[in-house]
Amino acid sequence: MADKTRLQLLKAAQETFAEFGLKGARIDTIAQRAGVNKQLVYHYFGNKDGLYSTVLEKVYSEIRERESELKLSTLPVEEAMRSLIEFSYDYLRENPDFVRILADENVHGGRHMQASETVQALNTPIITLIEETLVRGVDEGLFRKGVDPLHFYLSIAGMSFFYFANIHTISRAFGRDFDTKDAMDERRAHIVDLALNGIRPRPVI
Repeated sequence: MADKTRLQLLKAAQETFAEFGLKGARIDTIAQRAGVNKQLVYHYFGNKDGLYSTVLEKVYSEIRERESELKLSTLPVEEAMRSLIEFSYDYLRENPDFVRILADENVHGGRHMQASETVQALNTPIITLIEETLVRGVDEGLFRKGVDPLHFYLSIAGMSFFYFANIHTISRAFGRDFDTKDAMDERRAHIVDLALNGIRPRPVI
């Protein structure tokens, strides 16, 4: 029962923080959405910041878990990298809460993540896996040497994150509706093509 209550609170908190941000979210709202007494928030998480930190760890844990399910090390290198790029895009497309919560944490200078004892450990394995895949690709002559795995990940994640974090403003700024299936599919194909071409061997001129 205790675990179920805690999970209900985390689910409600994630939705509320995504909607209102840390400053705008109220403990009363979270408790009401979870269907529990608000004193249980303090019992399980200490305070609103503690709850917010736990939600951050939760959303990072979920994306890393999904990434591990791709089993990139079992795939041919180009297929592995394509799968990762597509997943990085699709996950943000399907999980707008993740985008909103991370954007909000940046507003607060990343202080909750800085204090977390687990976030860095959660994010290290994907960089190691990318590095191993890049090495495999170099050995097979499919990828060029010298690609930094962390920068590569930041590039593919950044291209997707910027798009979904700013989808409404860029739609207005450029007079084109990017919040449609066709537009999102087109953006996905562009990112995949750009990222893969960025790590392929460069022709000698």
